Amino acid sequence: MDVQQTPVSRRSLRRFWSDPPPELSPFQEAMREFFDRFAPIRHRWRPRGYHDLVTGYYRYHVPPGASVLEIGCGTGELLAALEPSRGVGVDLSGRMTEEARKNHPEPNLRFFCQAGEQLELDEEPFDYIILSDTLSYANDVLALFRALRPYCHARTRIICNFYSRLWQPLLGLLEILRLKHPQPITNWLTPEDVKNLLQLAGFEVVSHDRRILCPAKIPLIGPLLNRVLAAIPGLRWMNLTNWIVARQAKPLPAELGVSVVCACRNESGNIAEIVRRFPKFHGPAELIFVEGNSQDDTYEVCCRAAEQNPQLDISVYRQTGKGKGDAVRLGFSKAKYEVVLILDADMTVAPEDLPGFVDVLLEGKSEFVNGSRLVYPMQNRAMRFLNLLGNRFFAKAFSFLLGQPIKDTLCGTKVLLRSDYERLVAGRSYFGEFDPFGDFDLLFGAAKLGLRITDYPIRYRARTFGETQISRFRHGMMLLKMCGVALWKLRMR
Repeated sequence: MDVQQTPVSRRSLRRFWSDPPPELSPFQEAMREFFDRFAPIRHRWRPRGYHDLVTGYYRYHVPPGASVLEIGCGTGELLAALEPSRGVGVDLSGRMTEEARKNHPEPNLRFFCQAGEQLELDEEPFDYIILSDTLSYANDVLALFRALRPYCHARTRIICNFYSRLWQPLLGLLEILRLKHPQPITNWLTPEDVKNLLQLAGFEVVSHDRRILCPAKIPLIGPLLNRVLAAIPGLRWMNLTNWIVARQAKPLPAELGVSVVCACRNESGNIAEIVRRFPKFHGPAELIFVEGNSQDDTYEVCCRAAEQNPQLDISVYRQTGKGKGDAVRLGFSKAKYEVVLILDADMTVAPEDLPGFVDVLLEGKSEFVNGSRLVYPMQNRAMRFLNLLGNRFFAKAFSFLLGQPIKDTLCGTKVLLRSDYERLVAGRSYFGEFDPFGDFDLLFGAAKLGLRITDYPIRYRARTFGETQISRFRHGMMLLKMCGVALWKLRMR
């Protein structure tokens, strides 16, 4: 079809052109010409080891069945490998998109020839927008990031990988030796450059990682370098690629309902006080008690509190499994509102603090609000000295493992959206059933989803009834085992 002679709108031209648009800059025109020439021979120069690693890392972030937009899609191999329910690839080169359409005729995949900086698509927002080795060739990275904003919803993740500047001499040497096809890489961006440009475009960086110490496919040696040595602090800066996950922070409706899940075992003396001090939220709220095989009359006290307070929406369930994690899962499965929140029945976190957690979530400042007991001074005897040391150790460890700063991993109060929790449950098999407490299961899942995790400081109070059900040494060994799981699944993947 000769688009120059067909009486269609300018918007239609932008969507369906086979030749580059007339407004391309000289830089973009030169880049288009290079990749048009490169498209027919790209398969001969595509390093299998490197691209297999990149595909594997994107599969970690992007679950099958998501909607995905790829900028700089080339011939479409990466987009197809992610198995999206709706996949759209955009590339400046018409020859590249022609090859992509020919190689991937699946109805759920579509490819358009466009400049990312002038992106115009008749598409709904996507779950993921990926830019794999694209920023190095962009004419205007800031304009490119700004062009992505109309295609983001509140949970869209922007994921981009780009070469480390440290590797510039080595990659140049490989091109001289004809081990790599010469390419016009013009932007050797640092992670700080990309973070700044994302911020200027209205995005917030969720995490930054470094991957791939050995891009060649070498049995035994390659996996050792890429899974183990590449994850060691002090060696990570030597990796070939930087990976950044970003989001566009958007506020949520203030009137969203809140479901507060309170797991309780041998806490009969605290139930009435929890109900009496249950706070007001902007929207409707419910209180869900999950009783866990108590040796006292906690279950009967919960039922009595529900009967005596008909003005509150209180429900009571008896746990059939074991552990707080199992109780929280039962409570979340019964929740009827979109915001789900955990309150420990020991009253060490005041119920009056809960609306503050919810406000942070609804204002779009966070997607997973984690209580922190280690900011303000604690009441006397609120936490034993060895517990305090353990909490500080695990906070440092998990900040490294999760790729986001976490000051307190063991505070029971956490808030997230039920829809995010359901996505977390769908991917739980990646880590396995390993956490009886539930805190790490939620933190690991939130990190894998790329949710923005934020600490919310609270004043930690001493118990007024009952005793702690945490064993410092037995449960401490469990926590160390969980650190090992996170190290293998999150860092050495």
